[in-house]
Amino acid sequence: MPGRDQTRDRLIDVELDETIGRSTPDVEHERAVAIFDLIEENSFKPVNDDGAGPYRLKLSLAESRLVFAVSRENGAEVVTHILSLTPLRRIVKDYYLICESYYEAIRSSTPSHIEAIDMGRRGLHNEGSQTLM
Repeated sequence: MPGRDQTRDRLIDVELDETIGRSTPDVEHERAVAIFDLIEENSFKPVNDDGAGPYRLKLSLAESRLVFAVSRENGAEVVTHILSLTPLRRIVKDYYLICESYYEAIRSSTPSHIEAIDMGRRGLHNEGSQTLM
């Protein structure tokens, strides 16, 4: 998009509220890596926001809903989106189960078994993406 300021139209922080809960060390490591990668290289500009970034994103859970709270670098609120998790409940449950299998497999299984589990994980990931569209 012409005229966009790439240094300002971006996320500089992603915080997972304590309501998200904590998991196994493997999952916590994956979360940290995903957040690091996202912050390192992203483009982010809320629709209809006439102000300037960069932005912070705080994710939390409230009554079976995922809350996306976007603020400016200085903490000023920009927008909050709330997403019902009900349509994703089965997918999320299955995804966590397959991730547990994956973490167990990387310690003791053959590469072909790990690849098969990862293909299943990617399939669930894609199904979740389609549900959100």
